[in-house]
Amino acid sequence: QVQLVESGGGLVQAGGSLRLSCAASGRTFRNYVAGWFRQAPGKEREFVSRVTWNGGSTYYADSVKGRFTISRDNAKNTVYLQMNSLKPEDTAVYYCAGSTYGGSNEGRYDTWGQGTQVTVSS
Repeated sequence: QVQLVESGGGLVQAGGSLRLSCAASGRTFRNYVAGWFRQAPGKEREFVSRVTWNGGSTYYADSVKGRFTISRDNAKNTVYLQMNSLKPEDTAVYYCAGSTYGGSNEGRYDTWGQGTQVTVSS
């Protein structure tokens, strides 16, 4: 059973940067597609980014394209989300997730972390 633990959230001013980390337990995580989702207050959880098992392909929501970068280090069983040029609308709880199927639909992800809060002040 794979378990995911996010870290790196916090409070930052608009225009600032944060790097989120997602540490996975279990060697099989390196075979998973890894994704980041977020949920803002009063809104549904939405796809942010995903990376294939070997880091070879990455995908981003239009709202974060050019500002966020996803990466993974399978030797460390860790996935990262580098967030630059942050905006107040990026404020949300960010979740790391793993999928054996991939895609942007959260229903395709069967392993989730507990989430980490990111707050961007204007």
